[in-house]
Amino acid sequence: ASITSQKQAITDSIQYASRIQSAVLPTSSLLAEALPEHFVLFKPRDIVSGDFYWMTRKNEKVVLVAADCTGHGVPGAFMSMLGVSFLYEIVNKENVLQPAEILNQLRIHIKTTLSQTGKQNEQKDGMDISLCVIDQPANVLEWAGAYNSLYQIRSGELIEYKADKMPVAVHLSDSNSFTNHQIEIQHGDTFYMFSDGYTDQFGGPSNLKFMLINFKKLLLDIQTLSLKEQLKVIEQNFEDFKGNQKQVDDILVMGFKV
Repeated sequence: ASITSQKQAITDSIQYASRIQSAVLPTSSLLAEALPEHFVLFKPRDIVSGDFYWMTRKNEKVVLVAADCTGHGVPGAFMSMLGVSFLYEIVNKENVLQPAEILNQLRIHIKTTLSQTGKQNEQKDGMDISLCVIDQPANVLEWAGAYNSLYQIRSGELIEYKADKMPVAVHLSDSNSFTNHQIEIQHGDTFYMFSDGYTDQFGGPSNLKFMLINFKKLLLDIQTLSLKEQLKVIEQNFEDFKGNQKQVDDILVMGFKV
């Protein structure tokens, strides 16, 4: 077979895989039911993605996840499918509802399944993750993060909750628990969860990375807009900044109001 037809066969196969990947992501109607005001910007770099998001509802609580697996494309997508099924197991089957504990359990699942022992030259595949459990009746949001922080904007001010500097995978400090943050929420608070794809994008006149400082400024600048409008601005800004550069990584930005 010619190279062209081989490439076509591979592309078709990955296109089909992306339908399976999309099917495991929560539908917009499911998200809207749990969080009427929210947006998701999800832009895989290749056809399938190493970034994924996930949501489930458990006795009055909403569990929301933004994750970034090692790699993008096919290897990343394999990891993301594992991530989704492990989360389902931990939260829905084992009823673990404390964010730090969910991440601790997820790390054990990943290390065990991928036989990670920490030896040199071993694959260190895993994920960076931002995970919150929202208890709206109690006005409490609990959160834990592996490398990826959480932003809260309240009356025009950005508060950053810093993630633990370790991945959900084998790591030097993987005997440490992830940190659980408890946040009292007020009506009107907006929260943002994201992977590093947006801020790591190269572009602009000097072809530099977009950077967190500009991302924070962008979020603060759009606070008067509805979340639907915010999504448009964030996406348009990305396209303008990227210009004709290649997209560097998968992109995931989620925002929601409580």
